[in-house]
Amino acid sequence: MSTANPWAQATACPVVHGAPTVADDPRVPLYTPEFANDPHHHYREMRSRYGSLAPVELAPDVPATLVLGYSTAVRILNDPGHFPADPRAWQQNIPADCPILPLLEWRPMASRSTGADFVRYRQAITASIDNVDLYALNGVVEGIAVPLINSFCADGHADLISQYVFPLVFDVVNFLLGCPPQIGQQVAAGTAALLEGVDAEKGSQLLGEALMQLVTLKRAEPDNDITSVLLQHEAAMDDVEVSHHVSQVYGTGIEFQLNLIANTLLLILRDERFGGSVLGGNLSSRDAVDEVLFNDPPLANLLITYPRQPILIDEVWLPAHQPVVISMAACNNDPEVRSGELLGNRSHLAWGVGQHACPAQSLAYLVAQDAIDQLLDALPDLRLNLPDDEPAWRPGPFHRALAELPVTFPPAAPLNI
Repeated sequence: MSTANPWAQATACPVVHGAPTVADDPRVPLYTPEFANDPHHHYREMRSRYGSLAPVELAPDVPATLVLGYSTAVRILNDPGHFPADPRAWQQNIPADCPILPLLEWRPMASRSTGADFVRYRQAITASIDNVDLYALNGVVEGIAVPLINSFCADGHADLISQYVFPLVFDVVNFLLGCPPQIGQQVAAGTAALLEGVDAEKGSQLLGEALMQLVTLKRAEPDNDITSVLLQHEAAMDDVEVSHHVSQVYGTGIEFQLNLIANTLLLILRDERFGGSVLGGNLSSRDAVDEVLFNDPPLANLLITYPRQPILIDEVWLPAHQPVVISMAACNNDPEVRSGELLGNRSHLAWGVGQHACPAQSLAYLVAQDAIDQLLDALPDLRLNLPDDEPAWRPGPFHRALAELPVTFPPAAPLNI
């Protein structure tokens, strides 16, 4: 067996300019307000300079490679043998106070596992989601949406994120998991701290404690909810394993769903192509949702893998055990694959590809469409009230998230409950 240093071999090989392993240029920080304000400009600049793979920073001094090419992303996502999702080798060299470590560190769940562990976890989480009665969920969303709309419909103005979208998706996820409100509130606080990177360690602690409370409750009093199905599945997960899968449902069910609904409402209210058509009945909210999943997916940069060894992709050597981040937003808009017409086209990467593709797509579509339709049916004359006519985006390397969504409308009478 050769004892040659693979890293030395990698850096000695010919590479295109700006290869992530040897680039002299500063890495592009994905966590700044400047990036959040216009990420598509940065994607275009990176694509022009580096091609399909660009050197970036996920946090200060946390390097990664961002995948900008659609075909390159599909290749990586369909090759878990060379690109596993397990971050344990990477995180050994990451400081404990790194703001994104709690969000990316290894946990015993499908999205961070490979091999037999992945199969075991994936079967359990898929079964628990497939158990959800989508027909009954329509009524659940309506039952949550109507009181929220009634709480501000007479005011003539609202921030749709804080007054409608966030509380709606929060209550929907609590329902799906069978979580009582008091535990759910602690989960929300911990999840927010993790995603914002502010006091992430405290957020991780809050989240872990709340999730274990829920798992203990459902172990003693099972019901027909995702948490109970996970506990009862033949995968025989212990309480810690179940708590981490419940954590993931919270993280994606709240953050992903909130951003999907809010970004779609922004599109409908800002873009005459969709606003007039959706409100007029020519296009459905599903068409607007799919447009957002292409252009501004709620999780813009994620699906992170860590190569087992240095590997040559698109004439660029990727180092072993360093994050390779798929930019769903950039890949969806790759000029090599992007066509002009998006209506009815669902070939985007917002749900992922391969064995780690999101198992809750139907559920997420249903909640997003119902939440949007309930609001637009009740208040069809919504108008944006953005400061300086420009939306404010929350900074962060992974999400595409509005800070607020202020609107005005003619005051309306409360809906019948």
